[in-house]
Amino acid sequence: MQDEYNIVQMNNISKRFGGVKALTDVSLNVKKGEIHALIGENGAGKSTLMKILAGAYKRDEGEIIIDGNEAKSTSPKKMIDMGVSVIYQEFMLASDLTVAENIFIDNMAESGVFVNWKELKRKAKTQLERLGFGHINPEDTVGDLSVAYQQIVEICKCLARNSKVLVFDEPTAVLTFSETEKLLSIIRQLKAEGVSIIYISHRLEELFEICDSITVLKDGGYVDTVATSKINKDQLVSMMVGRDIEQLFPERNAEIGEEILRVENLSTSDMVKEVNFSVRKGEVVGFSGLVGAGRTETMRAIFGADKKSSGKVIYFGEEVNFKSPKDAIRNKFGLVPEDRKKQGLLLEQSIRMNTTLSAMKKVKKLDIINHKKEKAYAKELLASVSTKYGSLEDNANSLSGGNQQKIALAKWLAADCDFIVFDEPTRGVDVGAKTEIYKVINRLAEEGVGVIVIASEMPEIIGLCDRAIVMRHGSVVGEVPKEDLNEDNLIKLAMGV
Repeated sequence: MQDEYNIVQMNNISKRFGGVKALTDVSLNVKKGEIHALIGENGAGKSTLMKILAGAYKRDEGEIIIDGNEAKSTSPKKMIDMGVSVIYQEFMLASDLTVAENIFIDNMAESGVFVNWKELKRKAKTQLERLGFGHINPEDTVGDLSVAYQQIVEICKCLARNSKVLVFDEPTAVLTFSETEKLLSIIRQLKAEGVSIIYISHRLEELFEICDSITVLKDGGYVDTVATSKINKDQLVSMMVGRDIEQLFPERNAEIGEEILRVENLSTSDMVKEVNFSVRKGEVVGFSGLVGAGRTETMRAIFGADKKSSGKVIYFGEEVNFKSPKDAIRNKFGLVPEDRKKQGLLLEQSIRMNTTLSAMKKVKKLDIINHKKEKAYAKELLASVSTKYGSLEDNANSLSGGNQQKIALAKWLAADCDFIVFDEPTRGVDVGAKTEIYKVINRLAEEGVGVIVIASEMPEIIGLCDRAIVMRHGSVVGEVPKEDLNEDNLIKLAMGV
């Protein structure tokens, strides 16, 4: 049995950014050897609190005590030395270095000035095997890895420090079902070894599976800390959002009409192989499968972002060949990309510009932008997906990841698409905002828009979609009608069982 003392004590922490209060009098106590969840809506202050714990931000008020030692001043290196490591939602990797170099980037040579490359690769292999990913080559360049594998490298890097406290910020957001199970198993193992885990996730089922305690934040303030065994999911959601959510997946009253999109024998030079499917007016079709199954690549080829090598795309009864995303958009075909930072937003530009970028015609006359009209329209769009922000003129990178995702969605709502693909639309988004996004998708379907939703969370496919296409190794391996949509059927098809 683990000692019951608090290895992490964050007492009365406050933080301001200019005139905005990000945290007000927040406390967090984590026991040695426990898995402690930290949850709240996007913008609740979770990431800010963890960046203060990591030394990335300076607190304005409050104290931090790690394993009985007060951290009077903090920096990232000092907090690592005190035994705290954070695995951020956005990776902290050097994309041009190898897997081994990234894992041991803090201490490549151990002692002296020369690196023992053979030993470095051996130790990296050991760390990867510890997570069940021994097939990743330590000599591979990190930038060439999939998003899921990059996350594994990030986790290995933190484990290699032998930290007393590990913070996981949405660690399973980019992992498949089987990869998630492996990670949760490792976290349980670390707990048994006496490591303390702070676990941030919007996937409530994970919290109830592995966490001992849960601390809830709301609007930068402390709500409560509860034992996981003494609360249920509905009560937890109410604590987070401050209201009851009657139904996570709202009912949809869409009339499914004629076929809008038909894809025949679509292939690309590398990933996609002879893919066939169709989508009708007012229909929401889910695309399920493991990471690397080819779902995103299929949609990018249709959208004109990647080149297809063969096959036909029939859109509103006519064969089309979108040469570029601009060509697709001109034909009212939209795609909300999986990677919001690289493909979905202009992070160094204003929230206003990002929101109205796809709808300039609505806010200008004779090529002159009506800024009053543009601001009003941006506010309307952002409100429709419950976005939290300070000023429309703040840069997009000033927002939390979840609120950035909402702007990426709002931009496409402004484009008045006849067909739209949502690639992981609720990744990193809190449960309250998920419901708002589902309502938006339902509204589009009710307006006759054809919708594709790519989602790694199977409950999302089951609760939101009219049917699901399952892909594996670049090919469609099955289609599941609404009445047969369950996790069993989706997993079996995705894993080839």
